[in-house]
Amino acid sequence: MPRRESYSDTFTGEIDSNIRRILCESSEESNARSILLNIIKSDLTPRQREIITLYYFKGRDTTEIAGMLGVSPQAVSAAMARGRKRILRIMQYLYRFRK
Repeated sequence: MPRRESYSDTFTGEIDSNIRRILCESSEESNARSILLNIIKSDLTPRQREIITLYYFKGRDTTEIAGMLGVSPQAVSAAMARGRKRILRIMQYLYRFRK
C-alpha cells in the first residue's frame, strides 16, 4: 500500500514569494501592489478572498484559518492554490499588455 504524503502547512514557491514581495513593496513601486490588491478584492471568490486575506494580511496559518472557517486545512490549501493561480494568471495577462 502506498504511503500518503504528510500535509504541510507552509506555502513556499515562486508564486507565494512573489505575492509576498509585491505586498511588501514601498510606495514608489505601489503600482503592482495596487493591481494585486484590486485583483484580490474583485477577481477572487469570496472564500478565496477571505483565505488570502487571513493568510497574507493577518498572518494566520492554514490550520488556524481552517479552524476559523470550519473546514479542513486541505480545503484551505486548495482554495489558496486556486486563488494564487488566478492572481498569477491575471497579473501575467495585465503585464503582457502593458509592455
